[in-house]
Amino acid sequence: MHDWPPGTIYLSSWLKQIGISGQLTNRYKKSGWLESIGSGAVKRMGDEVSYQGALYALQRQGQSSIHVGGKSALELQGRLHFLNLNANSVSLFGEWTEHLPKWFSNTNWGISIEHHRTSFLPSQLELLDFEIKNFSIKISSPLRAIFECLYLTPNKQDLMECYELLEGLNNIQPMQVQTFLESCESIKVKRLFLFMAEKIGHAWFKYLDLKGVNLGSGKRSIISDGHFDSKYLITIPKELA
Repeated sequence: MHDWPPGTIYLSSWLKQIGISGQLTNRYKKSGWLESIGSGAVKRMGDEVSYQGALYALQRQGQSSIHVGGKSALELQGRLHFLNLNANSVSLFGEWTEHLPKWFSNTNWGISIEHHRTSFLPSQLELLDFEIKNFSIKISSPLRAIFECLYLTPNKQDLMECYELLEGLNNIQPMQVQTFLESCESIKVKRLFLFMAEKIGHAWFKYLDLKGVNLGSGKRSIISDGHFDSKYLITIPKELA
């Protein structure tokens, strides 16, 4: 109890791993030390826990790939001061094989949770430790967050907003971008990223080596009734053209 970070969840499976049986956990509940969060998770009695404290348990105790990503990660890092963000929702990303446990999904965290299951990027590529009082959680780096935003276009993420976000990404190293382009499995994301970065004129763009980047073949229509870019073979909003 002394080592338990306030505001976090503990998984029942993890408690068993460190020698605290289900029977002992039940005794702690009856003694008023712990209370259940659905089936499979507990918190300290009376403790206020946010989705971040729950995510801490998934990541640190359950070795989950689920993390804060996209615009939500950029917001936590203070990179959205010039944009409007719906503060009532948070975007989580994780491997396509991984689901949120029922105790997480069924709990009202006071915020809407959008969970995107996808493996278009390596699960651990550029995840940062973000400090929250007495604990930390994994969130996407600014570059990874941009890739995740582009992945959600055009249905769940505005393309013009992605362009504005990418404009602020001028202090990264070319090798960082190179690694992402070579690791990313989404043709749509890579073509959009390169088109936007070249149009913006980022200094690091000219150092990229696209010979080893798979950009696929054929045309990609991102939106209907847009402008067709003949270099990257994508149909984009006319405003971007």
